[in-house]
Amino acid sequence: MTLFAVPDAATQAFAQNRFETFLPLAGRSYAQKRNFDFGPGAHDKVSGLSPWVRHRLILETDMLGATLSRHGFAASEKFVQEVFWRSYFKGWLEHRPEVWRRYRADVVAQFALLDKDADLANRYAEAVEGRTGIECFDAWAGELQQTHYLHNHARMWFASIWIFTLKLPWVLGADLFYRNLLDGDPASNTCSWRWVAGLHTAGKTYLARPANIEEYTQGRFKPEGQLASTAVALEEADLGPRVQPTFDVPDLAGQRIGLLLTPEDCAVDRLDPLPTPAGLFAWTEPVKRSVRPTAPAVDAFAAQAVESAVTASEARFGLSCVRAEADEPTAEALARWAQDLALDCIVTPRLPLGPTRKAVHAACSSQGLTLVEVTRPYDQAVWPHARAGFFGLKKKIPAILASLSLA
Repeated sequence: MTLFAVPDAATQAFAQNRFETFLPLAGRSYAQKRNFDFGPGAHDKVSGLSPWVRHRLILETDMLGATLSRHGFAASEKFVQEVFWRSYFKGWLEHRPEVWRRYRADVVAQFALLDKDADLANRYAEAVEGRTGIECFDAWAGELQQTHYLHNHARMWFASIWIFTLKLPWVLGADLFYRNLLDGDPASNTCSWRWVAGLHTAGKTYLARPANIEEYTQGRFKPEGQLASTAVALEEADLGPRVQPTFDVPDLAGQRIGLLLTPEDCAVDRLDPLPTPAGLFAWTEPVKRSVRPTAPAVDAFAAQAVESAVTASEARFGLSCVRAEADEPTAEALARWAQDLALDCIVTPRLPLGPTRKAVHAACSSQGLTLVEVTRPYDQAVWPHARAGFFGLKKKIPAILASLSLA
């Protein structure tokens, strides 16, 4: 059963209520307890907000503003940094699209290899099904696929054991997470696995240590003697030159626009400033994440997130949202909608690297539609500083908060 399997989970209202419940803990309490994994149903010392932040059912600026107002920067610095870590990975991947291209190609290649290598296929199945004999790892494998959530510390331990103890391809572990996490995100997920493997920061790995696991699970798990004692960094070919993200948006004044709602950003009703749209269109088709199926609960959460965006946008703009008819190709439905409304262009919040971006761009290109992506001020403030390691961005956080009038 999904940890968040309640009828109104993937909504803006649920996200706001969850954040307000957590807010009193976002200061020193969070800093002291955030690394403890107390197990399924007991992750109440962290926010657990990542599924909603991933789909922008709640905005980073809202969380940061409320947290700083209540606790101040000194007391809430750890939580503030965690919010920025997600933004950092988004920006970092935008600078290096080659990382995403290689990851996708490597996933396909590794799954093809499973069909040829019986030993690898067997070891992969044991890991995925929680049959490795390493109690903590097997428990996390089950929690991941039953609740579609894992504590961040458990994710790091799991990835380290997958790579350095079980000697499995890191891309297959990243793929398992991406298909099963409600907060599965192309940038955060891929870059986090690369960080553990020693690829994100070349030569710097993360080694899961038995004593650390025992301490931060409060003795639930004691994997002494079961884990690798060393973690040799993986290597890769040069990624080529860094690509500088651009944020240019054409002047939309006087343009007849339609707003496209996707699961990448479900706060379309707060995308300002824009001309009043002539129509709304919701992208409801599940976006394929892998060559293997995405967990149904993950697709359902994303679909409900879009419906929450529909409700908020219809209320703000006084329009009825259009969706593709059953069995109708989304690209054709999008083109028909744009033609019926005589749109000059289709506007949507910035689509970061990932399957949604690829699907939307392909649909618009195939139908000759003009797509305009609007990057939020928060992303424009953060992404340029995500060129190298997190420390470079960390130093800029106070200035970024001030520039967004959040400090």
